[in-house]
Amino acid sequence: MAAQAGGDYQLLDSGNMRKLERIGPYLLVRPSLQAVWQPRLIDSDWQRADGVYERGVTEDGGRWTFHRKVNREFDVLYGDLQFHIKLTNFGHMGLFAEQLDNWNWMRDAIRARMKRTNDRNLYVLNLFGYTGGSTLACSQAGAHCVHVDAAKGVVDWARKNAELSGLHERPIRWIVDDAVKFVKREERRGHTYQAIILDPPTFGRGPKGEVFKIEDDLVPLLQACRSLLADDALFVLYSCHTPGFTPITMRNQLDIVVGGKRGAIEAGEMTVPEQQPDPTRARLLPSGVYARWLAPG
Repeated sequence: MAAQAGGDYQLLDSGNMRKLERIGPYLLVRPSLQAVWQPRLIDSDWQRADGVYERGVTEDGGRWTFHRKVNREFDVLYGDLQFHIKLTNFGHMGLFAEQLDNWNWMRDAIRARMKRTNDRNLYVLNLFGYTGGSTLACSQAGAHCVHVDAAKGVVDWARKNAELSGLHERPIRWIVDDAVKFVKREERRGHTYQAIILDPPTFGRGPKGEVFKIEDDLVPLLQACRSLLADDALFVLYSCHTPGFTPITMRNQLDIVVGGKRGAIEAGEMTVPEQQPDPTRARLLPSGVYARWLAPG
């Protein structure tokens, strides 16, 4: 599954475990452990970068080296959404370009359901929502959204993206909470959703120090998510960046949530294509895996 180019982000080249990206007004180099091949561009093209990120060189996680004046916060348009970008010490920027195809898939599914049923009460739960790309895509299509993340600063960041995208007055609930605890409370309350999105980390901490380890906590979370799916559920999107998780792994895990329900599961790799004059020569940079279920139309 390749995220197509669009807006203010482009992957220009990759190789030697790095990637060369144009993000807004800047040319940046960041690590990419999957890019175990040779770059196509010459060294001088890479040396034009405005900033280079090195992983694990400080206690904060890494370090940016800038070769000219760079504003570490700026806004970009990508996937018909506006994002506030931050060049953080962890190398993340708040934009996950590989999710673009998933955003389009969810928007299409929501709009098709609403057109078919004329029902505007479609509720989406986004767990580990981070800076909100999936939440905003679903909101843009007309859904009511509940966005959950354990970090208040990240939820505030997602809310800023909603404002930039003109979605701040849409029905979105912003929740700072541990995802596992929230899901279990929703289960006890008998709340259900027509769609569930989750992108769990390999390891994470909740707002009160709760520890999430994917090897211990994922299956109970998926089991709880099953009970939150409404009878008229539309889709479940499960994506992950944990090393060793394959599309087959993801498909089998998603079956915990939707097994026995009518509909189809598809699974694959999320990728970002390099920008080439000839699209048929564009290499794909692997950037995580996904599995998704869609109810029959």
